[in-house]
Amino acid sequence: MEPPTTGGISSASNVGNSSTHKFHPCDEAVIATNDDASDCKRCAVRLGYWKDDYIGYFVRNQERKAPEINRGYFARVKGVEMCVEKFLKKTSGNCQIINLGCGFDTLYFRLRDTAHQVKNFIELDFPTVTARKCYTIKRNKALLAKIHDEDGEVRLSPTDLHGPSYHLMGVDLRNLDEVDSKLQQAEVDYTLPTIFLAECVLVYIEAQNCRNLLQWIAQKFQAAVFVNYEQVNMNDRFGEVMLNNLRGRGCSLAGVESCLSLETQRNRFKDSGWSGARAWDMVQVYESISAAERQRIERLEMLDEGELLLQLFQHYCLVVAWLGLAFQDIDITCVPVVEELMSSLNID
Repeated sequence: MEPPTTGGISSASNVGNSSTHKFHPCDEAVIATNDDASDCKRCAVRLGYWKDDYIGYFVRNQERKAPEINRGYFARVKGVEMCVEKFLKKTSGNCQIINLGCGFDTLYFRLRDTAHQVKNFIELDFPTVTARKCYTIKRNKALLAKIHDEDGEVRLSPTDLHGPSYHLMGVDLRNLDEVDSKLQQAEVDYTLPTIFLAECVLVYIEAQNCRNLLQWIAQKFQAAVFVNYEQVNMNDRFGEVMLNNLRGRGCSLAGVESCLSLETQRNRFKDSGWSGARAWDMVQVYESISAAERQRIERLEMLDEGELLLQLFQHYCLVVAWLGLAFQDIDITCVPVVEELMSSLNID
């Protein structure tokens, strides 16, 4: 498909160009995890786990994943969406969303098809990733149409894209001066309620750099929520195997010390100046999804490895942290009983 030549779109070499990125040894392997996650989401969407009309533009892969992987991604996507929805309802759209390590996430495009609208939506990732995402958006009119409107132009550079209320930019999250500069280019409003999203991002950042990032956010923003999805309980045998598998692919989990328990996950935020934090493993998150929705997806494919799904759920978590008091009640309502999940999985 040829790139659209619609008016109101400008390509400029000086539009938000990223500085030369200095790679750490593990960066390439971390970048590759975006492709893996996107492939898995694409597979689950094709099978009907959830609706996403946009993931297919970014991922062509047709490979079928194991049922426990599909259910795991379903719980991940639904868990994050539940938190975002509660935040949007509380703010009535008078807010910002900042997606850290966004990869090929399509939340912005999916939100545009709903009644939820936000003042500003900002996505940040390695320039290598954002360059591919910019290229895909530029080549697909259906994606550009969601960003472009009659009043504002879309400005493009090789790694960055700026629309009236959507900004996609290449940046190293470990470089706070660069993060600050990029957010200013995206016309960030530090006084506006803001929700930060991170899916398997902080775990790849060295502990001190992660602390610096979270402290910087806590100092700059007046009212904010942080939704973090990543590994937990990594100090048992199953966690050890997960770690070794990732190391075998060149990914050392630099921030794994915060992934030892739900308590260390919460403390990562509290120790960085956040007002408070809650954390749930994915067993609890899955249980918080409506019974009707769970029954629907459980009929999509047979699950032979129920025990494996349970172990996966026990080794991933969702954390919600907040600044100020306005958003401390954003919660996952659930019955944290493993036996109930095992029953629904038909595990004796």
